[in-house]
Amino acid sequence: MPTTRTDPYNGYNFSVEIDGISAAGFKSVSGLDATVATVTYREGTDVGLNSRPLPGLVTYSNIVLSRGITLDRSLWDWHSGIVNGTLTRKNVSVVLLDNTGTEKIRWNLANCWPTKWSGANLDASSDAIAIETLELAHEGIEVQKWS
Repeated sequence: MPTTRTDPYNGYNFSVEIDGISAAGFKSVSGLDATVATVTYREGTDVGLNSRPLPGLVTYSNIVLSRGITLDRSLWDWHSGIVNGTLTRKNVSVVLLDNTGTEKIRWNLANCWPTKWSGANLDASSDAIAIETLELAHEGIEVQKWS
């Protein structure tokens, strides 16, 4: 019986949307993960001397966005607003695309806000692109589409 081969999607074909607006091209996105803590528990009426694991609190890693520095200062302005006392939360989507550019997976991140902005590492003896990074805290990951 023949099977259909399905290749995995390429990790370089993605886009980032901030509040539904397609943001400037990002070099990388990292930190898409969720962890469920394990709580050990033993009831007083359990026969053995062992405990059993139960699910605990869910935690999410911060998302780190990296891109080449251009005239667009929107990431700096968002972070700067928080430094100056104005917390603005935004919804962010990370969209994985197939080789034809069709959306295949969409991860939605709720109520994001910048916790850290990093400027470029500058070196006059290098020909590297100047990269800025923005680290975002968020309140959870939801999969809107996975096809």
